[in-house]
Amino acid sequence: MTTTQVSAPAPRIAGWLLAPLAWLLMTLLSSSIAVAIYLMMLISPESHRLMSAQGPKMVIFWYTSIACAIAMWGYTVWLTIAFFKRRKNVVRHYILWLLLSVLLAIKAFAFSPVSDDLALRQLMFPLLAAALLVPYLKRSQRVKQTFINP
Repeated sequence: MTTTQVSAPAPRIAGWLLAPLAWLLMTLLSSSIAVAIYLMMLISPESHRLMSAQGPKMVIFWYTSIACAIAMWGYTVWLTIAFFKRRKNVVRHYILWLLLSVLLAIKAFAFSPVSDDLALRQLMFPLLAAALLVPYLKRSQRVKQTFINP
């Protein structure tokens, strides 16, 4: 007679895991708005005329920003779905996603024509999120028990 071992289901997404989920959903919302704004600018002939008046270098920067925003939005959507499905690779990708968020904030700080105060405020949130969430995701037993699906 054989016995089958029934494994316990993975714990729900609750407790402190709601903080990384909230950060992910908030970023998904803000990046969706940013992509929508970029797409509205992309279909506007007036914005093309204004960009081309500033030179080809500005047009390249603009299209690079659009490509980065769309890529980050897509990665955020994929990571959100994987988070809810509790995939094994969520922790690794979440940390990579936080690193990309910090790198994009540094890019905005270095290359955007905004005041330093505003750029530092925009850089502070991804840095703070990475500083708080990465140690939790790496060391928490609940995280290790929750994200177990292939």
